[in-house]
Amino acid sequence: MSVREPQRFAACRNVGYHFVQANLLSALRDSMSRLEPWSSFLSSFSDPNAVARYAEGPVRQVPGFHGMQQMAALLLAESVPDDGQVLVLGAGGGLELKVFADAQAGWHFVGVDPSAEMLKLANLTLGPLASRVELHQGYIDTAPAGPFDGACCLLTLHFLAAEQRLHTLTELRRRLKPAAPLVVAHHSFPQAVAEKSRWLSRYAAFAAASGIPASDAKNAAAAISDRLPLLSPEQDVALLTEAGFDNVELFYAGFTFKGWVAYNPS
Repeated sequence: MSVREPQRFAACRNVGYHFVQANLLSALRDSMSRLEPWSSFLSSFSDPNAVARYAEGPVRQVPGFHGMQQMAALLLAESVPDDGQVLVLGAGGGLELKVFADAQAGWHFVGVDPSAEMLKLANLTLGPLASRVELHQGYIDTAPAGPFDGACCLLTLHFLAAEQRLHTLTELRRRLKPAAPLVVAHHSFPQAVAEKSRWLSRYAAFAAASGIPASDAKNAAAAISDRLPLLSPEQDVALLTEAGFDNVELFYAGFTFKGWVAYNPS
């Protein structure tokens, strides 16, 4: 696998909670087992029906999903001016774009995602709010240079191994104005064998309690364990720091998911 191929996962939005969808789980497993996984994995988002189911999963698999999005908007609003520009990496589907645009009538956005179908869905999700959003089909390395007043990357970075995650975080910081915030959230939990198993069991239990068939939830947890390049919270914080961010603060914890806000130095 080339270095650039896993980088492209950085623009793939919110796929963790799609694991319970049978067709996407199959695509993930197939793609992760191949030398060039990206095209196979991304093909699952070229099916309009699969994409239309995109918004059904997060609430059932990401504890406090709506609250996490709202907190992300509030954290950005602490620093982003009323007429600010915000970069959203992995924007396909448009869920957080809509939350942010509803919350801040003066903000404008650049949303980046590699999937044309997901960007179409983002336009549908946004409706009239789309007039304040510039969508780009591409990856972190092709994202506009900015500089931006803030940035966000939700449920995406857990697809990247440490080296590529560091690259993505560094490129995000390079696109921010001094003192601008970055908000991230993704799978991040202890990786010692017993602790990892316990937290993934809790993830599966939440999904099952939220209406996902128990067998699918269990399979999803197994796929996450076997196929994703998971890191511990301590490793994630270290990468944010190594990428040049400071004042890294935990703002969200939902079983296997964690979220941080960090800032480009002044």
